[in-house]
Amino acid sequence: MAEVRVPWLLGHAEIAFLFHVERQTSQRWRTEGTLGEPDLIASGNPYWLLNTIMRLDGKGDRKVDRERLATYKAGIPLGYDIEDKEHLPVVVGIQETARVLGQDAQAISRWRNRHKIVEADLFVSGSPLWLLETILDDARQRQRAIVASEVAVLRAGQRAPQKPRGRRLSAPETRPPRRSPPAARTFSSADHGAASEFLATVLAQGYSVTIKPGP
Repeated sequence: MAEVRVPWLLGHAEIAFLFHVERQTSQRWRTEGTLGEPDLIASGNPYWLLNTIMRLDGKGDRKVDRERLATYKAGIPLGYDIEDKEHLPVVVGIQETARVLGQDAQAISRWRNRHKIVEADLFVSGSPLWLLETILDDARQRQRAIVASEVAVLRAGQRAPQKPRGRRLSAPETRPPRRSPPAARTFSSADHGAASEFLATVLAQGYSVTIKPGP
């Protein structure tokens, strides 16, 4: 299949490369709001247009390394810049490809390992990405079924909900409120039964007991 033009897209790894920072720094920029919402989410992973990332150049102490920028562009010789995500072609990852072909993600990964699906148009932050049209052309050549409804959803700019990544925070455990501790009481040797019952009740409520000898 002939090579196709693809938009320059970056994930956290590429952003870190351009700015000479750690990948965690790029992730922190997103958390802090310095790095805006992704221009694309595919298979649960965030991606930004090169034009979007270049707007950070010169802000604060953030500076794009021009040599690294040239290296990045040289690695995608058919890449091109897009000013706005509204002009972004439909780009899919493994999960979207699986839905388009009526498979699960594991099947697509196996096909990739066995070279039974077209090579990815892009590799961004270690993940394969394809233009939707690349996947459709390949499926037709291999006479594979295509789920038309999934194609229509993607072309309409809609994405199926993605499972959240990372550990999900568990809800804090709610405990019933403690009752107020009972008032101190004095017992004599003749009140052995009542003293034992009082002691058992206080301990059952989670309180400790201090016994002081009386006069």
